[in-house]
Amino acid sequence: QVQLVESGGGLVQPGGSLRLSCAASGFIFSNYGMRWYRQAPGKERELVAAISVSGGTTTYADSMKGRVTISRDNAKNTVYLQMNSLKPEDTAMYYCNARLVQNYWGQGTQVTVSS
Repeated sequence: QVQLVESGGGLVQPGGSLRLSCAASGFIFSNYGMRWYRQAPGKERELVAAISVSGGTTTYADSMKGRVTISRDNAKNTVYLQMNSLKPEDTAMYYCNARLVQNYWGQGTQVTVSS
């Protein structure tokens, strides 16, 4: 079955960096674009970044553009999210997403930006 397992979240000070990982299994990873979303308490889930099958095309939310980089390693069935210059408003649960016939989500990894 399809599984998405996120890791790499944690507590970081403002201005710090984190690298999130999402390990995928149960489908042909290299055939699908991948996405990272986030959801802060009391807010709707929002798209953070997306990457094409080959990794050649990426898109980013305006709120994180210039501070975040999405990448993928098709040999490892893993998608990454490198986040820099983190702000308190980046605090959220971050989710990996794959759109196959249906939407699949990981369990999320918590990112907390606080001094």
